Amino acid sequence: MCTHDHDSVVQPPSNLPRRGVLAGAAALAGITAAGIAAQLATAPAAQASDRPAAPAYRGRPATPGAVIIEGGTVVDPLTGGAIEDGVLVLDGGKVTAVGNRDTTRRAVAAVARRAQRLQAHGRWVVPGLVDAHVHANGLEDVRLHLRNGTTSVRSGSSSFYQDVALAALPEWAPGLSPRMLAAGLFVSPDQGDSILADPDLAPLAGLKNGIRDVQDLAYFTKVNLARGARVIKTRANPRAGIPEQDPRELVYGREQIAAIVKAARGAGVLCHAYSAEGIDGAVRGGVKSIEHGVYLTEATIAEMVRRGTYFTPTLQAVDSMATDPNPILAARGKEYTPIHQAAVRAAHEAGVTIVAGTDSFGTDVTPLGTEVRRLHEAGLSTLESLRAATTYSARLLGLEGKAGRFTMGGFADAVVVDADPLSDGTALEKVNTVVAQGVVVRNGL
Repeated sequence: MCTHDHDSVVQPPSNLPRRGVLAGAAALAGITAAGIAAQLATAPAAQASDRPAAPAYRGRPATPGAVIIEGGTVVDPLTGGAIEDGVLVLDGGKVTAVGNRDTTRRAVAAVARRAQRLQAHGRWVVPGLVDAHVHANGLEDVRLHLRNGTTSVRSGSSSFYQDVALAALPEWAPGLSPRMLAAGLFVSPDQGDSILADPDLAPLAGLKNGIRDVQDLAYFTKVNLARGARVIKTRANPRAGIPEQDPRELVYGREQIAAIVKAARGAGVLCHAYSAEGIDGAVRGGVKSIEHGVYLTEATIAEMVRRGTYFTPTLQAVDSMATDPNPILAARGKEYTPIHQAAVRAAHEAGVTIVAGTDSFGTDVTPLGTEVRRLHEAGLSTLESLRAATTYSARLLGLEGKAGRFTMGGFADAVVVDADPLSDGTALEKVNTVVAQGVVVRNGL
């Protein structure tokens, strides 16, 4: 029950500089002049053509140079087609040509004198991978994602807006961080020290029962958006990875989640949910995607199909509890694993779009290729597993036509792997070379 007057706090104050809040977030994320210089020393990014672009600051963003990847088999996840001895031309941070040697001849000639050429003979070239659920809080975190082939991510929230700060990097320092759809703070009852991230959250600090009232939830959501969040993360249930918590208890029901969705004003809401009741309430509350979703029922699956709700099972993150040294978590993981895999198969067979997310936290990064393998082991075909980490996840993030496949004018993101992703479910774990935002950030060729 609400215990204070909302009239003065329905909208976030407009006089608090967003820049001041995010300066602290940037420092926590390691985004300092020294930190960036250290990263660039080992992962050279494009040089800025002028000063970096920023509000009220004259100049242009950094412009990546040209890269030609040739000789490999270029894969299109959307169609399942492949071009043997293919050529991919990237310039200025965009795809300028993709095809065989004849159809790309002019594009290659136009950049040949200044391009970095990568010979991918005997390997496969796929679009940059898209991880639909990560928790990245610093430069080292995002660097690890890039090395594993993930060039775009959706944040599953951070503790002090670090993801919002990181999301600003690709424009002026290409190759330093994946593109990131930031979620800001986790919309959850108990914020702990995260309440200190923003003075505008002070009205919520004294709530005796936490942030549960629908008006408080709407206010919190609006503060997140005001700070630069592009998506909103909330929960229906507690965490499974904490022994003291019961992931089947209900945290937020349909009414509360619907209030968050409404306040998000079109920004997609991703919802952490485990129990049948929690998942169903989140779906009917209008979330864009269900995260984890172990106890997914047939009725809820049908509703997800009707609404177009995505499913991010994070199989590796949830099922790996089975080997945890804590006996409670190990028992939980052993119980969940077969149920979770069955939920993925049932949802997929019914027509729910499955997307790949690792739920990686900090520097404890699970390669997205591992999650793709787990989806394949759960019953998805190699092509559907590949799409879960490319075209489907790009669509969820609003990047369709830019990421997930090679399209003219699309993002200059590419991954070279040592096995055929159309026939080998482990192929995306065999990353050889990565190009992010037109910059070679890993080169094994």
